[in-house]
Amino acid sequence: MNVPADMLDRVKDEVALLDRHLEVLRTVMGHQPIGIMRLAELMDLPYHRIRYSLRVLEQMGYIRASPEGAMVMEKADQLLSTLDGRLMDIMERIEEIRRKNSHNV
Repeated sequence: MNVPADMLDRVKDEVALLDRHLEVLRTVMGHQPIGIMRLAELMDLPYHRIRYSLRVLEQMGYIRASPEGAMVMEKADQLLSTLDGRLMDIMERIEEIRRKNSHNV
């Protein structure tokens, strides 16, 4: 029987996807320009997952494709420099949700 994913499962999946996208971005930063096959090899991830992350990162303006391989854009530096603060904001919000729930149990 297939049980539909609940809201928290979907959030968990999105966090895992965010983690992968950020790891791909960091790896591109450290090895640019880098092709998809080399990236998949370095990260020990399937080619299709790397391809998807690269497409998302490119659509968001964090990387660009070049004949030599993926290259980071200035926007990527801005993302990573503000990441800690933005993640803290999300964690505080989650903690607030947890506290509200613990009062209802």
